[in-house]
Amino acid sequence: MLDGLNPQQREAVEHVEGPLLIFAGAGSGKTRVLTARIAYLIATRKVWPDRLLAVTFTNKAAREMRARVETYVGEIAKQMWVGTFHHTAVRMLRREAERLGFERSFTIFDDDDTRAALKRVLDALGLDPKRYPVGMIANQISTAKNDLKGPDQMPNRSYVDEVVRRCYVEYEAILRRSGGLDFDDLILNVVRLLRDFEDARLYWQDRFRYVLVDEYQDTNHAQYVFVNLLAAGHRNLAVVGDDDQSIYGFRGADVRNILDFQRDYPDARVVHLEQNYRSSQSILDAAYHVIQHNPERAPKRLWTDRKGGEKVFAVQLYNEVEEAEYVADEIDRLRRTENRKYREFAVLYRTNAQSRGFEEVFVRRRIPYRLVGGTRFWERREVKDLMAYLRLLANPADTVSFARIVNAPRRGIGQVTVDRLVNHSRERDVPVWQALEEAAGAGVPKAALGAVDHFLKQLRTLRQSVGVLRPSELVDLVVEVMQLKTYYTDGTPQGEARLENLLELRGLAEEYDPLDPTDSLSEFLADAALTSDVDTYDESEEGVTLITLHMVKGLEFPIVFLVGLEEGVLPHQRALEEDKGLDEERRLCYVGITRARDRLYLTCAFRRHLYGRAAAGMTSRFLLEIPQALISAPREGKAPAPPPRHEYRERFLERTVQAAPVPPPVQRFTEGERVRHSAFGDGVIVKSTLTRTDEELLIKFDKAGLKILSGQLAPLEKLA
Repeated sequence: MLDGLNPQQREAVEHVEGPLLIFAGAGSGKTRVLTARIAYLIATRKVWPDRLLAVTFTNKAAREMRARVETYVGEIAKQMWVGTFHHTAVRMLRREAERLGFERSFTIFDDDDTRAALKRVLDALGLDPKRYPVGMIANQISTAKNDLKGPDQMPNRSYVDEVVRRCYVEYEAILRRSGGLDFDDLILNVVRLLRDFEDARLYWQDRFRYVLVDEYQDTNHAQYVFVNLLAAGHRNLAVVGDDDQSIYGFRGADVRNILDFQRDYPDARVVHLEQNYRSSQSILDAAYHVIQHNPERAPKRLWTDRKGGEKVFAVQLYNEVEEAEYVADEIDRLRRTENRKYREFAVLYRTNAQSRGFEEVFVRRRIPYRLVGGTRFWERREVKDLMAYLRLLANPADTVSFARIVNAPRRGIGQVTVDRLVNHSRERDVPVWQALEEAAGAGVPKAALGAVDHFLKQLRTLRQSVGVLRPSELVDLVVEVMQLKTYYTDGTPQGEARLENLLELRGLAEEYDPLDPTDSLSEFLADAALTSDVDTYDESEEGVTLITLHMVKGLEFPIVFLVGLEEGVLPHQRALEEDKGLDEERRLCYVGITRARDRLYLTCAFRRHLYGRAAAGMTSRFLLEIPQALISAPREGKAPAPPPRHEYRERFLERTVQAAPVPPPVQRFTEGERVRHSAFGDGVIVKSTLTRTDEELLIKFDKAGLKILSGQLAPLEKLA
């Protein structure tokens, strides 16, 4: 297991007792180091696998780590605890739930569930969602939980603060009545467990004699406290990360956690992994010249003993259409001249809205592609409906799941009935299932009592099978009893696709059939709730990858196109207005550059149409920080011109001075409104965000998918 490791990697593997900080640069073999370290502890130090805890950033990374360790030490590796922070927290809370005052069968609320619950909160408090957007309230509550703050610890500087605090209180009440925890609650409650219950703290500290944390630079405050409480007894804490790749500040991640590790553990061994096994030296040098301008970073510079490699290609196109055509031209050329496969190419961009131009060009030119971060499988209506049924069966108190499926399919239970049942559940502080049984006393109209009783009988029939049937069998039973095939079949291709998704969901549930039936359903529901887009990414699937910079970390490609390198795009305009926002944008650019193995293309546009308007683009400072010596000369023939490099700062300052003042924007659209766009068709507003100069809209169009548009400039018509 130590064969082939360089001296620094070997040092990290063989350090056993005491804290360890591993600064692992991009492509430096950190996954191999982590797996070799775990195998080394098991094989040579006789550490029992279930006394090890390894925390990864994604479920995909956890699966890969477990599989690699198994190749070293055999099936005994399956006893290890390997998973994300949230997955680890779920396993601990299932065992300790009663101590904390909730059931082991708690439901995990995803983002959609949280928004649905907060809409009910706003309605109950009589608050206008236009004035107090659900997204804003959800974000502030999440921030508070990540900082381990309850409603009473929220700031009280304004009336808006008081509104958020009241919403927080009511939201917590809905979670409690529903037997639910949101993502942030998972970590918050594990911290509560370790802080408030000494016997639990001592048990878990003794249980995990060695703790390893990957991507430590992306931990937030709650995760930081969790890790340090767990490791306080034995201090055998090994953290791996790269401060240059800390890109999730908007989620509460704090890069200081890794930079201050030596303050927390003065006796920590520090190892720097700077030898890169992925990229050519010219790509690494380009990345260094961008990231070196960040003021707060641990000094490091990646190098490789790999010989040769192309210089970086940097080109300026006229607009986003020409940019997409150029990328398509290069893909076709390299496939023709180097026999490259489509899956070897990736297009990386700052915002989801930038994918549109590439999708249109690729479709027209018949270039297959994979859009990572589009409509997720788990977000599709039919999948969420069936999952809501399963969640309600696992947890009869789940009000949010009840509200989703009570009329899927329609069964003659109107909104008045639903509201009275939910209100009865809230006022009596009883599960919604009990409210169904007490429908007459809940004020349900007589005309609806028969439908409610029939629905309750159906649920009872299904509930009797929980803990008896395997997950896939339970899926079959729900589909049959609730007649979901008939409900979703409408004779259209979309209807056929919905049925295919139900079959796909059954196949996923089938993976949990070998588990004990008493636990298999809850395991399936928990894993489904904690699955991300990257977890389902298949590197062997054919097609050019279209992906945002925030989602691409951990992936690598032979050929990378990093597009949209203009001021206001990358770096993003909003980030330029935030404290330390530019530092994180620079790290985003660094992450994008270091995804490339063989070739890196950096593109910018003279003029770009984005967020519903067209504007002249100015070459990104990040591109201009790369020395000319690292940039390849344009090819003879049709090669576009390189980006302008002279008098950049003077032109930027001139534009800043001459910019006319812009009146503050007005919020015209609200979440949930139906709108029509002249090009994209009908859709629904997912989110409306006021920026300094505009209203930024996230719209899910029925046919065109998710788009980000300008509320002021996009040709939108409200639908009744």
